Amino acid sequence: MNRLAQLLFAVASVATLAAAVPLVMAASNESRANCFSDDGERRISGCTDVLATPDLAPDEAAVAYAMRALAYSLKGSYAEALLDYDEAIRRNPDFSIALNNRAWALFRSGRAGEGLADVERALGLSPGSPHALDTRAHIRQEMGETQLAIADYELAMRFGGERMIKLYQCGLQANGLYNGDLNGLYTQSLRRALETCVSTRGCDPLPPDEECRKVTS
Repeated sequence: MNRLAQLLFAVASVATLAAAVPLVMAASNESRANCFSDDGERRISGCTDVLATPDLAPDEAAVAYAMRALAYSLKGSYAEALLDYDEAIRRNPDFSIALNNRAWALFRSGRAGEGLADVERALGLSPGSPHALDTRAHIRQEMGETQLAIADYELAMRFGGERMIKLYQCGLQANGLYNGDLNGLYTQSLRRALETCVSTRGCDPLPPDEECRKVTS
């Protein structure tokens, strides 16, 4: 996934994580706010401060590690992200967002097969998550499981609705495979473009940086 599409997915992750557990008040308000900042460097700094808080509860530490990992992942620092996702999941083994995001980091690190168990677990905990379905679709596409990948992309659109369909429409248009409207409707022409992309090595149905920003906002 490119940085823009991953950022769009991250918005939902951040909102869910922020609501998951309130970080302890022992951490400064500024550090807590920075840990959920849209700015990656501020998030890394803020979460690091939160994690230095004495007697931090496991669930709270899991959220801070996951938030810092997401910031690392968005800047392409997957090795650091994986270390933090490991810590988050060690503290909360049923953390579906962290499981999905670790699977994505593994995929982006060229270790797609290793991420499959994580994303399957994430989907077991959060059935119908369009983010996890998209992750599994990418993994299956990378592993050459074309029909399974297409099925997952279609499920991602079913559960993700208009925004997810528009993302794929714009991404496939950028790949020169789709010339229809960016209207959020799943059509036969979009299906054919998706099939072609999934069968083409290196093709990603998600849009490149800066594409679709207006369409998906």
